[in-house]
Amino acid sequence: MMRFLTTAYALFMPELPEVEVTRLSFADRIQGAHISHAQLGKPLRWPLGCEPQSLVDQQVLGVRRRGKYLLLDLSAGLLLMHLGMSGSVTFSIHTPPAGKHDHFDLVTNLGTLRLHDPRRFGAVVFAPSQEHASAQKLLGRLGVEPLGDFFNAVLFHQALKLRKTAIKQVLLAGEVVVGVGNIYASEALFLAGIRPTTRAMRLSRPRSDRLHAAICDVLARAVAKGGSTLKDFSNAQGESGYFQLEAMVYDRAGLPCKICSNPIKSMRQGQRSTFFCAICQKP
Repeated sequence: MMRFLTTAYALFMPELPEVEVTRLSFADRIQGAHISHAQLGKPLRWPLGCEPQSLVDQQVLGVRRRGKYLLLDLSAGLLLMHLGMSGSVTFSIHTPPAGKHDHFDLVTNLGTLRLHDPRRFGAVVFAPSQEHASAQKLLGRLGVEPLGDFFNAVLFHQALKLRKTAIKQVLLAGEVVVGVGNIYASEALFLAGIRPTTRAMRLSRPRSDRLHAAICDVLARAVAKGGSTLKDFSNAQGESGYFQLEAMVYDRAGLPCKICSNPIKSMRQGQRSTFFCAICQKP
């Protein structure tokens, strides 16, 4: 089972790579499944938006991702799943009875998709379509997908020129590019040689291009490595991630930089821990 727990520095929330790894671990297995039962536990962040019984007899056509949302395309509608701060999903043929922190079961002829969320900041929301207001309320303001073809270096730089805030905060906000969470923002900024406190609008086109390339590289490698396992993260099949073994700065405060050997520094930005090298990353 997949869980996201507190580290010595901050709560590790599922970021885009972990959500994509989760999607990949069950999407093929649930595709084509027919729903026989849906069950809600304690209330989650937002209401389901329909009677659970109305999902019965629908077919799961496929599973997509938008930012940190899992999108289950149904024969008549869409289920949006968000893992919140501590959520996880499992998909299994043999699922034990729901426990205290199991808040949504989607039972199908191919297995049961279960949302486990101790803190209940996650959500499962039904929408008649992705264009419906209930879906657009959650997805409408999300930025460009960094792993998609529309993440363009020119448009990325143009968007940054309109932001006066620190580049790390711009990346985390998700309106310019979606899903670059705390771990991967720190790593991408290091790879691009940019100090996290640098104002986004100050980045030149060459520096912006380096950051664009770094974001693509870091996220792609994270997905390939199965995400990051800081405590006991695993995907829906129980497999751990290994990207954290490649981290250059994240969670390495006080340790020598792998490039220049100076100690990695840490600070707080927007109530999140930021890690950087003061020598390798320029303002």
